[in-house]
Amino acid sequence: MSEQKKTPGRIRGTGTRRKKPSRRHRTKAVAAWTVAGVVVVGGAGLGYAYVTLDGNLSSIDIDAKLGDDRPDDVDDGSQDILVLGSDSRSGDNGKYGADEGAARSDTAMVLHVDKGHKTASVVSIPRDTLIERPSCASDTTDETVPAAHRAMFNTAYEVGGPACAVKTVESMSGIRMDHYVEVDFTGFEKLIDELGGVEITTRTAINDSKSHLDLEPGTHTLDGEESLGLVRTRKSVGDGSDLGRIQLQQAFIKALMEQAKSVGVFSSPQKLFGLADAATKALTTDSGLGSVKKLTGFANGLKELGAENVHMVTLPVEYDPADPNRVLPQEEAGKQVWAALQQDRPIPASATEKSAGDQGDAGQVVR
Repeated sequence: MSEQKKTPGRIRGTGTRRKKPSRRHRTKAVAAWTVAGVVVVGGAGLGYAYVTLDGNLSSIDIDAKLGDDRPDDVDDGSQDILVLGSDSRSGDNGKYGADEGAARSDTAMVLHVDKGHKTASVVSIPRDTLIERPSCASDTTDETVPAAHRAMFNTAYEVGGPACAVKTVESMSGIRMDHYVEVDFTGFEKLIDELGGVEITTRTAINDSKSHLDLEPGTHTLDGEESLGLVRTRKSVGDGSDLGRIQLQQAFIKALMEQAKSVGVFSSPQKLFGLADAATKALTTDSGLGSVKKLTGFANGLKELGAENVHMVTLPVEYDPADPNRVLPQEEAGKQVWAALQQDRPIPASATEKSAGDQGDAGQVVR
């Protein structure tokens, strides 16, 4: 993809089960919730050892796959990034479950950075949200996957890969995604370990047989495996739904950002390289971020963001009366959320106050 002639710092990015993806794609999985931390801890360190770090990166040409049928490219200095993770269990990720030869987006967040790069909003999209999925080019064949009514959000990635996930989010929001980022299980663990762990405080005990996490109330420094367990925990917090897990993920992102700031990663070349090496090995990006030089410029523009400047919400949803295991978007409230991002202003509290995703107490488990 050619460089866009845009204002500096704004680089354009980009149910049947999917056939088993290529090895390169199979190794890219979940932990999307770490994007804020990846940006903060990886940015400044990506500037040296270009050859080594460039070889770590994988990228996808989203623009070429989607063409011109997209929302307007509004170049006002703000940025919108789709951060996606999948539930792939292939390769090194097999220890987290059986590889069924398919991948679906387990976690999705839209990160909006304001035009001054001083504040940001994160909108989590529940994977079980029933949506109108647009038609997409298949990720594994030359065929087009037809549009679908009441499709789960995470099937977009399953049937059409990253480009279909981007197209679906753009269809839902009316906002063009500037970039796309994925992080995998193993890369997530290594990044946290390289950082020296993340300190969190639990208000109540967490004992989750699915995520294999066992924590008593109190302050803990979680290593990579424990951190992954926390952000995968669902059954033992809140109402046991994916909405509760999203609240845990959002709390963890805040802690990760604070940890990255506190350990002096921008003053230690050795620490910077270790973090940059781990971050670039963990990432799959759109081709607009597919080199160390591009990723460096992007990340350096965001490194002043602190946890206190990032507002996190869940897309307003309600439980589906026909199936309590699914959720439906609250149409009018959702319009308020997307309009706020389009207009580069804070998301109003009124947009989420009646959302099922804002009612649970899982977010109070960790601080």
